[in-house]
Amino acid sequence: MPTKKNIAIIMGGFSSEYEISLKSGNVVYETLDTTKYNGYRIHIFKDKWVYVDANNAEFPVNKDNFSVRVANRVITFDCVFNAIHGSPGEDGFIQGYFELLNMPHTSCDMYQAALTFNKRDCLSVLKPYGIKTATSFYLNLGDPINEDDIINKVGLPCFVKANKAGSSFGISKVNKKEDILNAIDIAFKEDDEIIIESFLDGTEVSVGVITYKGATKVLPITEIVSENDFFDYEAKYLGKSQEITPARLSKEEEDKVTILAKKVYEVLKMKGFSRTEFIFKDGEPHLLEMNTIPGLTKESILPQQAAAAGISLAALFDNAIEEALKQV
Repeated sequence: MPTKKNIAIIMGGFSSEYEISLKSGNVVYETLDTTKYNGYRIHIFKDKWVYVDANNAEFPVNKDNFSVRVANRVITFDCVFNAIHGSPGEDGFIQGYFELLNMPHTSCDMYQAALTFNKRDCLSVLKPYGIKTATSFYLNLGDPINEDDIINKVGLPCFVKANKAGSSFGISKVNKKEDILNAIDIAFKEDDEIIIESFLDGTEVSVGVITYKGATKVLPITEIVSENDFFDYEAKYLGKSQEITPARLSKEEEDKVTILAKKVYEVLKMKGFSRTEFIFKDGEPHLLEMNTIPGLTKESILPQQAAAAGISLAALFDNAIEEALKQV
């Protein structure tokens, strides 16, 4: 019988999303095929990197080689399952670390993670490929703010977003001029760069694209219908939205967004999981952003989509590890 592989499931992180990451990581831990893998929960925070055992005892991680000593035994890992949303799991830092250690991991490469985590840069890179996006206005912390200039460029209502933050943290929908400054303050609490985008009034969809059995696979599309004014944190994580899979799109719309999501994944040379958000305006999908470490809880969109494609959570996670091990 082949030896079981040791899998480090990294979770936590440095951002407001750490609680969601812990949930995602625990779902991976509970779901992994125990006949093939030994799963180890690794919590990564600014002040500690620790292995957390079944009794919640903590053992420090040796950052020199990403190993753990438990009693007199040193545990090393065959592969890392990345379940950290936000920094450092989704912005390229952890990818660079594991690439230096030559350790396989389930996420995309360092550059792709850094690029997609920066909404402004990602949209700029994709524009020459004919990918449609909302009209946008950029602000950095310390820039002079002129509300009229912003409104002249993007109109009202508009969205004010932190440029590098996930899970809808730091996002506000602004309907009137006097609310712009407050929305900017909220966004600057999450990041020192802001993107302000025109409001696209249309069907919002989320498209999971993964590398599955060696090929790019577009999963069934999810339509997002938020009870709140937009798909904010509450809508995303606290049940204040309807997520309809498959989305209620015409065949033409479905084909357009499927082709586009696959194109974005391949143009960016992505690997592993991704979830890309689009809004239809005048029948055309406009790209909002790409997430490279989407939520993996049972309620999360990508696992719902995989289930609709007939892929169980165990098969989804197993495939991610197998694809990562191929890269060695």
